[in-house]
Amino acid sequence: MGINKSRVEPIVFHTFNGLLMIFIAVVTLYPFLNTLAISFNAGNDTIRGGIYLLPREWTTQNYKAVFAGGTIFAAFWVSVARTVLGTVLSLFLTSMLAYTLSRKDYILRKPITIIVVMTMYFSAGLIPTYFLIKDLHLLNNFLVYIIPGLISAFNMIVIRTYIQTLPEGLIESAKIDGAGDFRTFMSIILPLCQPVLATVALFIAVGQWNSWFDTFLYASSKQNLSTLQYELMKLLSSSMNTNSSASVSSGADMGQARNLVTPISIRAAITIVAALPILVVYPFLQKYFVHGLQLGSVKE
Repeated sequence: MGINKSRVEPIVFHTFNGLLMIFIAVVTLYPFLNTLAISFNAGNDTIRGGIYLLPREWTTQNYKAVFAGGTIFAAFWVSVARTVLGTVLSLFLTSMLAYTLSRKDYILRKPITIIVVMTMYFSAGLIPTYFLIKDLHLLNNFLVYIIPGLISAFNMIVIRTYIQTLPEGLIESAKIDGAGDFRTFMSIILPLCQPVLATVALFIAVGQWNSWFDTFLYASSKQNLSTLQYELMKLLSSSMNTNSSASVSSGADMGQARNLVTPISIRAAITIVAALPILVVYPFLQKYFVHGLQLGSVKE
């Protein structure tokens, strides 16, 4: 009996595909798991190297050093507030602009699009931007985290391109029913744009969450406006300025070698603390990356 190629080929393909996906998953997860292991490993032992997936000398001293002083908790809530408000407002205003510039009957569509796109290629620079922020009275103001990033030219183009793929019949039927542009945008466009909005929301949220340079420039003199990333950056800078054999300990642990905190171990703990919130949010948005909600919304 001959071998049935129609049965063998799918088995070979799925086996190869499965092994390839496992390899990619291992390569992708290993750096994170290695960093997690180092963050829970004693600092003086980490210097020896050889830490892979599991800590060799378990300790939580690295995280105690990160959270020592109490400033991290207050900065965490500032980062959460700027991430939530910045993402929601930027997403709403950017999508509203994208919808407006997607309408072919809008006479100012082309010139406004050109002006918005030009901001992607030309910038006044750091110093003029600082003086602009100062003249707007946004220095040492929480709104400095929100207002400058309300509109993103790149995100606008992404959303506009998606809106242009929606059936024109949806908007025309809404107008026939007496809906205005804002009602059409809120009731028709936004619900159908959930996949692209979720994707763009993740872009904005990650940018807001990871940002620390704006805190350094515009709000570093007010501790109550300090963000998590800025506090972690200061902690990382202070640890990197010490000798590799120096330690950061507290109280009775000062003389115990097993509780040493080194720049390598503190960097690993900082990486986990900074990345964990985004890793928690990502699974809830990932489902929108693979399908569109507009499928089947119009019957031809």
